[in-house]
Amino acid sequence: MNDLIPTELIENRIYLFREQRVMIDRDLAEMYGVTTKVLNQAVSRNMERFPNDFMFKLSLYEAKRLRSQIVTSNVGRGGIRWQPYAFTEQGVAMLSSVLKSPRAIAVNIQIIRTFTKLRAMLAENDDLRRKIEAMEKQYDENFAVVFDAIRRMLDDNAEPKVEIGFRADN
Repeated sequence: MNDLIPTELIENRIYLFREQRVMIDRDLAEMYGVTTKVLNQAVSRNMERFPNDFMFKLSLYEAKRLRSQIVTSNVGRGGIRWQPYAFTEQGVAMLSSVLKSPRAIAVNIQIIRTFTKLRAMLAENDDLRRKIEAMEKQYDENFAVVFDAIRRMLDDNAEPKVEIGFRADN
């Protein structure tokens, strides 16, 4: 199946709020091909499907941070006029039971795959970080010996060195 939306676009629309990766109602609505109002009405009619760990409303501070990240205009000039809903990965998955158009289902599959890909990338990075830390600990001990040897060579109080070889004095 061809992707309706480039993966990079989906990745760029995933934000970090409250230590969770989320997507904003406006971005999801755009991807699903509906208005934000239609998406939020469908959610409102099915609130029992969206507990707090699936969806939450951004605080005023978070909404302000979001506006600065995505450079939206001021209220009255096409900007965000209300606090948007943020959907976690589980909330996005639940949207497929609320919005049932073929496009919404296809886009939903893409979004879930993108979340899964990002989670895998983070796990790989975490494994890499742990390996590097282990190597640093291992090599710190080995390099301590090298640095100690260098310090001894640079020590001014070291014994004078005996010259090796011969010298032709004329």
